[in-house]
Parts: sequence; C-alpha cells; structure tokens
Amino acid sequence: MDKEASSPRDNPAEIPGRIKELREIMEISVMDLAADINIPYETYRKYESGEADIPISVLYQISARLGTDATVLLTGEDPKIDTASVCRRGKGITVERFPGYEYASLAYNFKNRNMEPLLVHLDPKKEAAPLVSHSGQEFNYVVEGTVNVTVGKKEYILNAGDSIYFDAALPHGQSAVDGPAQFITIIQE
Repeated sequence: MDKEASSPRDNPAEIPGRIKELREIMEISVMDLAADINIPYETYRKYESGEADIPISVLYQISARLGTDATVLLTGEDPKIDTASVCRRGKGITVERFPGYEYASLAYNFKNRNMEPLLVHLDPKKEAAPLVSHSGQEFNYVVEGTVNVTVGKKEYILNAGDSIYFDAALPHGQSAVDGPAQFITIIQE
C-alpha cells in the first residue's frame, strides 16, 4: 500500500481521543457505551485510553452508537460528498487497527454510506489478528497475493481475482499466504 496515503489528519493515535471527546459531549458514560456495543467494560476502557487497538468492526459500532460517521472518528472531519466520491490510488484514509492488517477507506468522504469499501493490505510478517464478527454481510475480493479467509469453522484459500461473500456475524478473519497480499472488502452493517 502506498505509504503516501497517510496524512496528519488520519493519525490512528488520535482516534481514542476523538471517541472520548464525542462520548463526553453526548454525556454517555464509558460503562454505558461499552454495554451498548456489547463490549466488556475493561476492553472498551483499553480501546478508549489507547492501551489497545480498536478493531475496525468495533470502530463502526462506536460510530453508530455515537450517531456519527466512522470518518469523523478516523479523521476528525465530516464526510462532505453525496453524489460521487473518487478515491485516487494510494489516497484512501489509512489506519492499522489490527496487527497484520492495514486498512484504507476508499469512500471516507461520502456522506451517509451504507457500505464501507476498504482496501486491506496483509503483512505476513505480522501476527494474525483474532477472528471477529459483526452485524451485516461482507464481501472480499483478492487484488494481489493469496489470502486465507476463515469464516466460521471453514477456511478458503483465495488467489488474485477470487472473491467471497459471507455472513459477517460468523467469526471471520483473513491472513496472507506465502507473502504480502491485498484485498478489497466491502462491509455492509
């Protein structure tokens, strides 16, 4: 992934502070927000304090509960476009939210999205992330390399040009096989 895609406004270290600020403005306690998104209090506390990385699926749950777009939490800015949003190569808002996964939001500037398209770079040298589950459905399309996709108890080996569509409520995860890989995921929650 093009490292030039990062900018000062998408510094992942700023995300917990944005969440805390918005939560406090809305007068929601840490305990209530954790309960609302079904995350153990201590886990959520670590996310908001920056002690633990926030999984991208949890980031979307938090943004939904706080009534804001995930872009606000990622960048500190509201999406502005409502007709067509173009994302040039290497210009997506990047964030590493799990070890081994680097995400680039491809539609971060489109208002009221009901899907989240992300370009995901998998680094096989980094530890694989634990399986996650979230509401909705998910689509993965492998752009380059080979990706092992786990959905529930099954594993699928996908090569460049292969895709998979699945129920995101099932525990799932992706890992690179034999070298770096990239895939596009579209998440509908």
